[in-house]
Amino acid sequence: MLKEPPLITLRRTFERAPKDVVQRFVGAQTGQIVDAMYGRGGLAHEVKPVDPEKAHFVGTALTVETGPSDNLAIIAALAVAQAGDVIITASDAFSTTAVVGDNVAWMAKNKGVVAIVIDGMARDRDGIVGVGLPVFARGITPNSCVKSGPGKIGLPIVCAGVSVQSGDIVVGDRDGVVVVPRASAQRVADTLDEVLRAEKETQAKIAKGMTHLPWVDDLLASDRVLEVE
Repeated sequence: MLKEPPLITLRRTFERAPKDVVQRFVGAQTGQIVDAMYGRGGLAHEVKPVDPEKAHFVGTALTVETGPSDNLAIIAALAVAQAGDVIITASDAFSTTAVVGDNVAWMAKNKGVVAIVIDGMARDRDGIVGVGLPVFARGITPNSCVKSGPGKIGLPIVCAGVSVQSGDIVVGDRDGVVVVPRASAQRVADTLDEVLRAEKETQAKIAKGMTHLPWVDDLLASDRVLEVE
């Protein structure tokens, strides 16, 4: 017979992305960051802000894994989180019960956590809005979960289709959530600068009346286009 698993498997110590690198993503849109990562890095579209008016955040990942309808590991993560962390949780995309509510959000804000991201459900929307902490979830349900475990904190997870490790950079806005791997964060930040410059130049041309991208004319005149009557 298999032994009962530990209630919590905890990796307390890990390297977080440097604060100066994290700051380079402040103010950038999630779509722009995705462009700097060759079109990937965004969580599944179902994960959206509970309060669109409180959706913008940048922080470092503290990963959590729970079973469906269980939030023991999330509760425990509050005790080990550091200011500037994002509690990002894989909970099997379970949609029948919520794993985060207003009290959890409130305690997280007290701890200095900058956001909570879950690939499951939240509850107590009005309370979460009142707390003012960005919370992202697949939806809202009044149903509550249990606190029985097992769960993991600080270990690699897959949240809403994206691999996440503790210490990665996590960015959110109204469009959704993007994860920037810590190992490549400096390179992504450099590429993001290029993306922002190129977008600024393009939008300046659009503001002056540009109707389409210039290279489209060359495409339409090439032998790669078949015109029919």
